[in-house]
Amino acid sequence: MNSEHFVIGVDYGTDSVRSVIVNTNNGQEVAASVFYYPRWKEGKYCNPERNQFRQHPLDYIEGVEQTIKKCLQQAGEAVAANIKAISVDTTGSTPVAVDKTGTPLALLPEFAENPNAMFVLWKDHTSVKEAAEINEHAKNFATNYLQFVGGIYSSEWFWAKLLHVFRADAQVRNACYSWVEHCDWIPFLLTGGKDATQIKRGVCSAGHKSLWSEEFEGFPPDEFFATLDPLLKGFTSKLPGETYTSSEAAGTLSAEWAERLGLSEDVVIGIGAFDAHMGAVGGQIEPYYLSKVMGTSTCDMLVAPADEVKGTLVRGICGQVNGSIIPGMIGMEAGQSAFGDAYAWFKNVLMWPVKQLISQSDIIDADTAAKLIVDIEGRIIPELSRLADQLPLEENGELAIEWLNGRRTPDASQLLKGAFLGLDLGSDAVKMFRSLVEATCFGARKIVDRFIEQGVPVKGLIGMGGVAKKSPFIMQMMADVMNMPIRIHKSEQTCAIGAAMFAATAAGIYPKVEDAMAAMGQGFDAEYLPDAERVAIYAKRYERYSEAGAVIEKLTMEH
Repeated sequence: MNSEHFVIGVDYGTDSVRSVIVNTNNGQEVAASVFYYPRWKEGKYCNPERNQFRQHPLDYIEGVEQTIKKCLQQAGEAVAANIKAISVDTTGSTPVAVDKTGTPLALLPEFAENPNAMFVLWKDHTSVKEAAEINEHAKNFATNYLQFVGGIYSSEWFWAKLLHVFRADAQVRNACYSWVEHCDWIPFLLTGGKDATQIKRGVCSAGHKSLWSEEFEGFPPDEFFATLDPLLKGFTSKLPGETYTSSEAAGTLSAEWAERLGLSEDVVIGIGAFDAHMGAVGGQIEPYYLSKVMGTSTCDMLVAPADEVKGTLVRGICGQVNGSIIPGMIGMEAGQSAFGDAYAWFKNVLMWPVKQLISQSDIIDADTAAKLIVDIEGRIIPELSRLADQLPLEENGELAIEWLNGRRTPDASQLLKGAFLGLDLGSDAVKMFRSLVEATCFGARKIVDRFIEQGVPVKGLIGMGGVAKKSPFIMQMMADVMNMPIRIHKSEQTCAIGAAMFAATAAGIYPKVEDAMAAMGQGFDAEYLPDAERVAIYAKRYERYSEAGAVIEKLTMEH
């Protein structure tokens, strides 16, 4: 390429949205900006006790506008004039009810404060009952409509959330024309869409969460949904039968958004996808290498050539979809519902008395107290990690089960609970933290074991995300528990960089996403190798973890 072109990757996470401007020649990050959702930060529209987590569309709209504008200010006019495309990734499944114009209901005055009219965040588990009904209902049909989502439908996904909202809120149900994933709605917004029937759905979201499949020639038939609940009768007619890969364009930037952002209307807007799927590309995924995006949860991605895994169905994962990651390959998704969230939970338990006592202290003023709390919060996990790393590794000792937010894979069940076992008067915060970290690694191994058991080899691991970059202690334990090396990708923002790679492909700068990945990838800066002695001990502890998990699952199901 003789001239420099630039693209923008937008990554919507759980707490914030980040945008990056990337040079398509070499993948150099030219500018970056992060926006923390203000309404989400205040805890609005959420009820953790009910597992209700909702996000207002204004957080998303304000975020994309502010981060892109700040990036353009950082990069300068010359770069801004050469922006060729924007692509977006989001959390998922995070759907929302829209009206006939494709407008989320929460943007209408009568629904502005109604959580049911907002985006239902991926970790919202209010639809556990509906997911269970879908799983039971699917047994009544000759065709297994759950076969490409691992055989188990999750409360974190599209149809369960739709049915729950429809049952819970007649006002929203009556105003809802369609139900749209966050990753599909943002490109529709940026291209100036005004008709919900014109929303282009990505194969990533449709295949992994909405039961769309080439084999079904679209979604399951209306009979499947109408006999599940008459409230869903005819709803598939409002959903398009065609889906698109993220290497394709959704359109170009609308006049309104071109003016708001200071960009050309010629800027291509790519088809959206979920964060882990684009993150896997940003992290330079290879066939049969499990790409682990490790943050509040994990999303574990694997790609395999379609002709090599044809007819192989992996039970209990989050789906396998042709082209959901790399066009022409089967994308397989798994993951853990709580990873970094498990560590954050433990930190919050330890911080509760600290916050209470400091805030009530007469010795220091309120500003000093607030600063002290923030300082202590930032030190807890690094210090626990440092001390836990010094503990001797023994076959016996404290053991944990990490299902603090249910289990995503293998075999989704949001009803399951976490646990600590083997505690005594010698158990302390460091030992408990170490056992919790070990449990998250054991949960990760369950996923690898499932792939291998079902005939899909796993050659190695690729680590990405905050936990992978910041915690050598956790990553070394991961390598030891898995008994395989884990390479850590250099980029701090693999999801946003992956979105940028797809943007470059959608704009035609590269003919295939693999070409964009090769040219724009930043490589790896660390690798953790398993220690044979520790591997042997972890193998014995893994057996205890498996036995304990089976008992806890049995008790949960009985109650």
